[in-house]
Amino acid sequence: MSENKLEGLRVAILATNLFEEAELVEPRKALQEAGARTFVIAPKSGEIQAVQHDTKTQKVTVDMTLDRAKPEEFDAVLLPGGAMNADALRMEKKAQEFVKTFDREGKPIAVICHGSWLLVSAGLVKGRHMTSYYTIQDDLKNAGATWNDEVSVRDRNWVSSRKPDDIPQFNKNMIELFLEAWQKPHKAA
Repeated sequence: MSENKLEGLRVAILATNLFEEAELVEPRKALQEAGARTFVIAPKSGEIQAVQHDTKTQKVTVDMTLDRAKPEEFDAVLLPGGAMNADALRMEKKAQEFVKTFDREGKPIAVICHGSWLLVSAGLVKGRHMTSYYTIQDDLKNAGATWNDEVSVRDRNWVSSRKPDDIPQFNKNMIELFLEAWQKPHKAA
């Protein structure tokens, strides 16, 4: 991958406590290696706790709280999974509004595993083709999405993936999606 192809791209990573470590840390690293600037955005300041399945691991520093995050200041969004993270984040109205604004403006959204729950609660999945962790496929289908058991699914400005094992392909598809959006002429503010 050519270095710095995402130079200047600002990526919001929406997460809270008990996020799946690999689903935030590995995509974030891939984005930074491609030149993007990443910002962990959470409901509260300080640090958020990572897990590997149900075992606590490292903590990650929060760069900005949801109440201060403005969608217009970001070019793309990453939604990592982790059942507890996703279940808590989906109930945050500011997180819902953040992704609604992104989708309305056609900005890219990358989501993995249980992260799709936020998109369900925001009312955005109807008519979309997606994948996710298999245990939440009914939630997506019941909200109107077409669910496929694939490593990664691209639908317009979204890319979705299933689980940590899929991260190499997810990262590749996420960077391609973000690069396509970044290369389009920027609209005047």
